[in-house]
Amino acid sequence: MSTVAALPLVTKSDPVARARALGPALTAAADDVERTQEIPEPLLGQLHEARLFRMLLPRSVDGDQVDPWTYLRAVEEIARFDGSVGWNTFVANSAALIAPYVPLEAARTIYSDPRGLIAWGPPNQHRAIAAPGGYRVTGEWHFASGSRQANWIGAHCHVVESDGSLRLNRFGRPTVRTLLMPKDKTTPIRDWHTLGMRGTASEGYAITDVFVPEEFSGTREDPTLRRDRGPLYAFTTQGLYAVGVAGVALGIAAAMHEAFMTLAVEKTPRNMTRLADNPVVQSTVARHEAALGSARAYLIDILKECWAGADDIQPLGSAERARVRLGCSQAILASLQVADDVYKAAGTSAIFLGTPFERRFRDIHTLSQQIQSREAHFEAVGKVMLNGDPDSTFLG
Repeated sequence: MSTVAALPLVTKSDPVARARALGPALTAAADDVERTQEIPEPLLGQLHEARLFRMLLPRSVDGDQVDPWTYLRAVEEIARFDGSVGWNTFVANSAALIAPYVPLEAARTIYSDPRGLIAWGPPNQHRAIAAPGGYRVTGEWHFASGSRQANWIGAHCHVVESDGSLRLNRFGRPTVRTLLMPKDKTTPIRDWHTLGMRGTASEGYAITDVFVPEEFSGTREDPTLRRDRGPLYAFTTQGLYAVGVAGVALGIAAAMHEAFMTLAVEKTPRNMTRLADNPVVQSTVARHEAALGSARAYLIDILKECWAGADDIQPLGSAERARVRLGCSQAILASLQVADDVYKAAGTSAIFLGTPFERRFRDIHTLSQQIQSREAHFEAVGKVMLNGDPDSTFLG
């Protein structure tokens, strides 16, 4: 029976409720996700059926094009049950943001398959060679989260013209073009052996002299080039990427916080009162609730204000982009602090495999090493707040 079809009408229309409804299935599959580094069936099919990989995809290619605060909450809800699946959900949605930058028919070719997904690794110094009608590309990319469930792969490249020069964008810098190809044209590199987030399978892939037609390529670095309009696509792809990471961090930390409250009611340490009766624990629980709630509310408030002021043609300005970055960075930092506090407060109850704490602790500390979690983002935002953006930090 169709899991999503059985849901109430209100749940069908609400991605947050759809994510929450998959909680039991996510919990049941968590060990398999960790062990196999894949999202198993039937869970993968349920995620597709719930359209949770299509939240940021344009309506022009059968996407849901939801507002970013709803997207944040849906990703957070999935990550409460499994951090790796939450991560792969936001990455799949982030990759879908290439759709407004490629020709419509190419986007429809990819996403006419109801299970169509793109995965890719971050940009590096690889170069694609301009050729008649497209590009030829060779190289290796890594950190391609979700590549095992994807059926299309992207490669971000600088472009070498026929005269040997690098193609420049309107900002005067070498352009980064994304080339899309069926996954069977690539070779996986099984190199994801990590402390946490094991289930993301954020491994590498190799491409050897593959020709990619022009229509299956695009560049996301200039939001004025997007085909689809509306306030969602006034946000930059990097901004929405950060929103996704913040959602995963909030979800993992919230789950640890909730697990600790359950533990506090049940546990009486040796020679002590029940944890729930300890004033320090009571204060800690309240502070964690406030820290996560305020970070979430602050980010949502920023997203709503930026949405309300967004233009159909022009992308968000530098100040708005900096605010989005600040809200995401604060949510990630608050989540890390709560997770660390919970792990310490839980004592030996947190150190054993299979507890509600240990995998989430590993996952959130793997997340903390990702570029979106850098504390240097606070410096960049503060510079804009005090001096504007003379270096185009948030416009390039």
